[in-house]
Amino acid sequence: MKRTHNCNQLNISNVNQEVTLKGWIKKIRKMGQIAFIDLRDFYGITQIVVGENKQELINNLKPEYVISITGKVIERKSKNADIPTGEIEIEVQNIELINKSELTPFVIENDVEVSEETRMSYRYLDLRRQKIQNNMLLRAKVNSIIRKEFEADNFVEVETPYFGKSTPEGARDFLVPSRLNKNTFYALPQSPQLYKQLLMVSGFDKYYQIVRCFRDEDLRNDRQPEFTQLDMEMSFASATEVQDQIEKVIKKIFLEVKGIDFKEKLIKMPFREAIDLYGSDKPDIRFDLKINTLNEIFDKTEIKLFEGFKENKLSIRGICVEELLSKKQLEILTETAKQKSFNNLAFAKFENGTWSGSIASSLSDGEKQALIKQFNIKDKATILLNVGKYDKISDMLGAVRNKVAEILNLTDPNDYKLLWIIDFPLYEWSDEESRYVAAHNPFTMPNIRSIDDFETNKEAAIADSYDLVLNGFELGSGGVRITDSEIQQRMFEAVGLDDETIEKNFGWFINAYKYGAPNHAGFAFGIDRVIMLLTHSESIRDVIAFPKNSKGIDMMNDAPSYVEDKQLTELSIKTIK
Repeated sequence: MKRTHNCNQLNISNVNQEVTLKGWIKKIRKMGQIAFIDLRDFYGITQIVVGENKQELINNLKPEYVISITGKVIERKSKNADIPTGEIEIEVQNIELINKSELTPFVIENDVEVSEETRMSYRYLDLRRQKIQNNMLLRAKVNSIIRKEFEADNFVEVETPYFGKSTPEGARDFLVPSRLNKNTFYALPQSPQLYKQLLMVSGFDKYYQIVRCFRDEDLRNDRQPEFTQLDMEMSFASATEVQDQIEKVIKKIFLEVKGIDFKEKLIKMPFREAIDLYGSDKPDIRFDLKINTLNEIFDKTEIKLFEGFKENKLSIRGICVEELLSKKQLEILTETAKQKSFNNLAFAKFENGTWSGSIASSLSDGEKQALIKQFNIKDKATILLNVGKYDKISDMLGAVRNKVAEILNLTDPNDYKLLWIIDFPLYEWSDEESRYVAAHNPFTMPNIRSIDDFETNKEAAIADSYDLVLNGFELGSGGVRITDSEIQQRMFEAVGLDDETIEKNFGWFINAYKYGAPNHAGFAFGIDRVIMLLTHSESIRDVIAFPKNSKGIDMMNDAPSYVEDKQLTELSIKTIK
């Protein structure tokens, strides 16, 4: 029998209709001579009532069996306002078994306690949970919103290759050996960066793509080896025009998904300001707790921890919490500091004119008064501070700041604060390579303020790049591209790429720019991360249909796996044991 409705469709207006439903048995409840089945499909749940003269139909049925039922819609005596079908139930006439199920390794419920290993090993069962299915539905809706918005603005969706060329700079590539071309490898794209720039050279005015990307890097809750991003590029566009386009799309997503209407333009915060105030280039501005530099206050201090900070060009920085933190809370925060390579976290507590804490006894009266004034302390407070190189102490206090917010519940998960971070450094120092490397990529245009000396004044050089940040997470990044061959050559030399390396890795790309290229700029944001934040999920694994675990392993099919020697021989590959 063809099903007439899904399990979320029927209501009081359908009473007395003969219907056929199909789905999974969520639950069977027997009450005397009557039994009830909660029948579940992708759309919802309908209650089926099995009368006393029909009990033989359910004798061998169990949860997660797939069945087809036919029956009549009747009004439900005990109504359930929590589900759309809660006013009715189906008086069963016949049940057909479609497929049996073994006992599942966990109950198919939203909030069931089960290890992540088990969930991921049986991901096809985990995907039956309404919570995960809702995540997938929201993801599909966001993708649809993105496509509609870009199409309305005359962007063209173009698919770029998955098999490309491995290039230096950036994250580690996933390599794919070529059987037809011995001893050579494709690289899976970390992003379509070079291809989308070539599309601008090709005359495509506005490009976008919802694309899979691949990076062989260490994983965490908001990172997977394969991920999906919205990728876009615009010809004859400035950074501001790209930001306006992305702002329009992200605001539309929040309006349609969350009902939040961001009417004001997003604030633009320079990178150095973000580091100075929040210790992070992806600050969570839902709570205050700004970091302060305290060098002047401790200029003549007798606190041993701070001795010699001026001579060693170190910074004393701190935050003030308007609460007296407990010993346990301070231990948690100290552990956070240790994770950032600081042995301790100094603190001073103030309450009713009395000071206590690890450095309280060494504070002079002048330092105490200065701290009260600096942090505008009214009643009670805990000051957390330390000394170190500016960037490192800022990074540590940024982590401590976020941990304080977590401990004291300073953020509302339904409060969304979007902002742009601009004026990023053009370079970053690589300890591994002992040289400056491109912070974004070697094709990012230097900011006009750095155009004259970006290759010599590397520490101060600024890029014409920008990040979109939401509640402490980087959603995506973009930049203006170099189209001037002279500037591009200066940039290559600045990051230590010689002519042979340039030709070998980028010759095909650079050659295209000899034939007339428009100025262009673009952006990309991670769709997985956006969905994670919209659904309040703890990990992007909950918003990806078939994710990998923290070690990059698919627990369901055991990928990556060993392959037969025959396959390796065909590829001219030997493995090292």
